[in-house]
Amino acid sequence: MNELLLFQVAGEDRPGLAAALTERMARYDLEILDMGQAIILDMLSLGILVRVPKSSESAPVVKDLLFLAHELGMNLKCIPVTEDEYTRWAALEERQRHIVTLIGRSISSGQVAALTRALHEHGMNIEVVTRLSGRAPLTQAADAKPACVEFFVQGRPRDPEALRGEFLRIAQEMGVDIALQEDNVFRRNRRLVAFDMDSTLIQAEVIDELAKEAGVGEQVAAITEAAMRGEIDFQESFRRRLRLLKGLPETALARVAERIPMTEGAERLITNLKRFGYKIAIISGGFSWFGRKLQQRLGIDYLYANELEVRDGAVTGEVVGQVVDAARKAEILREIAEREQISLQQVIAVGDGANDLPMLNLAGLGIAFHAKPVVKAGARQSISTLGLDSILFLIGLRERDTMS
Repeated sequence: MNELLLFQVAGEDRPGLAAALTERMARYDLEILDMGQAIILDMLSLGILVRVPKSSESAPVVKDLLFLAHELGMNLKCIPVTEDEYTRWAALEERQRHIVTLIGRSISSGQVAALTRALHEHGMNIEVVTRLSGRAPLTQAADAKPACVEFFVQGRPRDPEALRGEFLRIAQEMGVDIALQEDNVFRRNRRLVAFDMDSTLIQAEVIDELAKEAGVGEQVAAITEAAMRGEIDFQESFRRRLRLLKGLPETALARVAERIPMTEGAERLITNLKRFGYKIAIISGGFSWFGRKLQQRLGIDYLYANELEVRDGAVTGEVVGQVVDAARKAEILREIAEREQISLQQVIAVGDGANDLPMLNLAGLGIAFHAKPVVKAGARQSISTLGLDSILFLIGLRERDTMS
């Protein structure tokens, strides 16, 4: 019977360790069944699972490797593995896997403890932990750079909705974001990102800013808030607000455009997405006049928004064509995916309002961005602590792989 051995090696990392160990194993024609390595602060932890061929015995192998480890200044432990143990372990390969992403201004042991406890209570086991954010200098403020750790988790949660609710509670109480995604081929193969515009790509609701110019700011803001909370049908609220803008001079549009800032991380996110070949869309219940400004600035591929009607140099209080409401947003997203010949599972959608929920839930990765509680509860993922560029972590990109 073939013998199975698990070698655990630990100590100070240096070049050539893996080569020295595997070259010594090669003398005995050992078959490597699995191996994994982690290094933190130049301290290495390496595991190698091997099968000793029938033509060899394990005792000389173990003795030789113990001597080599001593010469290298490493600690080596050998654990015999039975065929039954290996068979049970190998069968776990077929179990469902998830990726849990923890994002914050900084990451504390308490946050990790709460997350890992929730996973444990739902019958899930952590296999691999990886840091995606860069190494922060000790001289800078703790929250000067984003922090992100990714957990590869094995198993199916006993109650997915309950686990998601627990993650939302932890995120709210501890000031972090936690995303739970199934680890499948689509997660590693996204192709299109669709954004809402107002309060997502830009830090304002344009209609509210136009209302300030028209002197009806408080009236419009109250309707907007009710609509974002899902208390008023979007079409009804939109038309009510729009009618209050009747007579606003067209020159006010440019003044509003100049003073609205981009959302934190928006340009960095889109620059990197374009670099990696993603198509970018704006699907907005706002106005195309402002969307075209962003399209030119950021190189947006698709723009769908409401066409504000202007006659004789003034806003009429109406729009041209069909209103882009919640249902229309989802419909447009589906149309773009078909045009690009991609699955909806390859689509990321980002928005902040109740009218974004159908679009968010249609996409493979739907993200509620700095959204109201009702939108967070209705979307599968949410980001509330960092800027839009933290989405790069959710698609598995390391900070060092992206452009600043």
